[in-house]
Amino acid sequence: MTSEYEKGLQDAIKFHGHLCAGLAIGYMASKVAIDWLELKRSQDEELVAIVESDGCAIDAIQSMLGCSIGKGNLIFRDYGKMVFTVIRRDNNKAVRIALSADVFKRSKEENMIMKKAFSDDATEDDQRKFWDLQQKWINKILSTDKNKLFHTKEVHVEIPEKAKIFDSVICHFCGESVMEPRARLREGKPACIPCAENYTRGW
Repeated sequence: MTSEYEKGLQDAIKFHGHLCAGLAIGYMASKVAIDWLELKRSQDEELVAIVESDGCAIDAIQSMLGCSIGKGNLIFRDYGKMVFTVIRRDNNKAVRIALSADVFKRSKEENMIMKKAFSDDATEDDQRKFWDLQQKWINKILSTDKNKLFHTKEVHVEIPEKAKIFDSVICHFCGESVMEPRARLREGKPACIPCAENYTRGW
């Protein structure tokens, strides 16, 4: 299935596990960032990607741009939006790439197909219809002009500092090490977040 696609998309598919509409969006957004900022894949923290959802698209960003949580140059903001901001550290240039709102206008029939495919009693036929629909969306995404697929603009953002390595402390309650900035105090003793007692009054 992947032989018809260029290497960048093939690598993203291999990383993610399959090709879907979300991955195709992330792939196209990565291409926009590469074109706008004249990028090479980030070996360390030369690039920073700020992503506003946790869907399939993010795996394409990781694969194509070399931005990951492990390296500290992928920042996740849980806004539920298909928006990607990519920053070059060397020249402070950044681009914000937002999926156009009308890309995924689904018909009632398409909504029904999705609901059936994700239900507990989904049949093989329901799954087949869903993946046929996915292929339709994938083809649309990959063939749509990038200027229509996304709203893209150069932005000025505060560049996040590079990842740091912190000292660890030992949680008094479970005996496991925890990085110092994430440690809490419980009964006057260091505690990891899971072992710390949460004080709340409903706020």
